[in-house]
Amino acid sequence: MSKIDEKLQPVLDEVLRRNAGEAEFHQAVHEVLESLGRVVAKHPDYANHALIERICEPERQIIFRVPWVDDAGQVQINRGFRVQFNSALGPYKGGIRFHPSVNLGIIKFLGFEQIFKNALTGMPIGGGKGGSDFNPRGRSDGEIMRFCQAFMTELQRHLGEYTDVPAGDIGVGGREIGYMFGQYKRLTNRYEAGVLTGKGLVYGGSRARTEATGFGLVYFVQQMLATKGAALDGKRVVVSGSGNVAIYAIDKVRQFGGKVLACSDSNGYVLDEAGIDLDLLREVKEIRRERLSDYVRMKGATAHYIEGGSIWDVPCDVALPCATQNELTGKDATTLIKNGVQLVGEGANMPSTPDAVDLFHQNGVMFAPGKAANAGGVATSALEMQQNASRDSWTFEKTEDRLAQIMRGIHDNCAATADEYSAPGNYVLGANIAGFARVAEAMQSLGVI
Repeated sequence: MSKIDEKLQPVLDEVLRRNAGEAEFHQAVHEVLESLGRVVAKHPDYANHALIERICEPERQIIFRVPWVDDAGQVQINRGFRVQFNSALGPYKGGIRFHPSVNLGIIKFLGFEQIFKNALTGMPIGGGKGGSDFNPRGRSDGEIMRFCQAFMTELQRHLGEYTDVPAGDIGVGGREIGYMFGQYKRLTNRYEAGVLTGKGLVYGGSRARTEATGFGLVYFVQQMLATKGAALDGKRVVVSGSGNVAIYAIDKVRQFGGKVLACSDSNGYVLDEAGIDLDLLREVKEIRRERLSDYVRMKGATAHYIEGGSIWDVPCDVALPCATQNELTGKDATTLIKNGVQLVGEGANMPSTPDAVDLFHQNGVMFAPGKAANAGGVATSALEMQQNASRDSWTFEKTEDRLAQIMRGIHDNCAATADEYSAPGNYVLGANIAGFARVAEAMQSLGVI
């Protein structure tokens, strides 16, 4: 990791001391502090009010036991988390992740990133994150329902449309949100639609929410390319992952005239020189819930499945990491640069390691950090909250137009902030400073809280 300003080193030292062993959280804090040296030099009052120290310390960390019964009648125990990180701008807002890798450090890293991501949207939402080490893979619908109900039985006491509004994340889609909302309604005896986002359309969900993160990523990338007089039309694109974000990023890239050559899952990746068949990919992943190897079996001659390989070995103009944190390493970045990549846009949360990001900047590769580029999902969640509050339901076109407007605004804000702080084209610095400035201003206004 790069060196941070000496005035901020004590802040990082205290974060490391208080949060031992939480490597992803340390990484996220270091990246932001690295950007804020220029801010402290320009606005020393931020240091005087300990604003940065307060932003790095969650307002509340909740850990709880989740007991549930599997189909064999055996009691299973998982651990649940909710980190309510910062509410200066509004109620805590951030997804729930079900994955065996989930621990407190992962949730704190995600919640910390969420503060700045949510601030960049311009919407009145604070930052938080939650989840469990429950693994939904291979579980029946009944087991997933019972787990979601057990999880919400505890979590519900910490939620509310003016308090904390979760959404989905890895392992948590429309099915899981439905089970959790049903249990929330049952326990509270309130139809409080604004307490969860990512809901089904028939019970308060928003059109375009499913597509929003992937679509928003591509809108952001298109804006970046436009600053160089370029566009996605005719570009060769690689997208890691094959879940919700990846699928809709592929969809929007195709709408803009790009050609997606490859996507991946945890076992390997599919290379399809004819371009990924989106309808077939949706059938395999969303309907059949199968592995990507089945895509190749069903597609035929143009597609190949490379088991255990790195998707970043595929030559491309644009790379969109949409799977998980730290999936794109320095070694992968070196390969992408050698193969002529022009732009990397993060659809997942912190999918590129610090050395990879450094290599992209050093070699003139345009780089879009996740806290800016994948903010379309939470922005549309805030639009869902807006529709719930007004008992309204917007058309898909109205919602997507609003999403596109928000993503353009985020891009322009990040670019202008980078210019202001003498780092033109550095979207990491621009995103960190622009997000921080909005939260810091609110915190100063609210006093020492």
